[in-house]
Amino acid sequence: MDLFDSPWKILIVAVLIIVLFGSRKLPEAARSLGKSMRILKTEVQGMHEDGETQTAYTAPATTAAPAQIAPTAAPTDHQAQMDAISAQLANLQANAAANKANDNVQAQ
Repeated sequence: MDLFDSPWKILIVAVLIIVLFGSRKLPEAARSLGKSMRILKTEVQGMHEDGETQTAYTAPATTAAPAQIAPTAAPTDHQAQMDAISAQLANLQANAAANKANDNVQAQ
């Protein structure tokens, strides 16, 4: 026996969905589902296109002795990076505090 073999079953399921989710949220949920389906479709098409280009193009094989491989860039100063990130974080926190104070003043 099929779940949707009679119109009454479809009507009951539709009423239950409306009751559970509310009539206000259903259009928003449908739009969100539609956007998600479009994104999924474009991603799948992109994967198919990438797969076709990868099979059509094969990179030339390069072999090099370890001595012939170019050295990587000089090691970066991790402490300098940490200091820069800390300064950015402090700046963001100061901006957030200023924005919060500004919002409080505007609210009054």
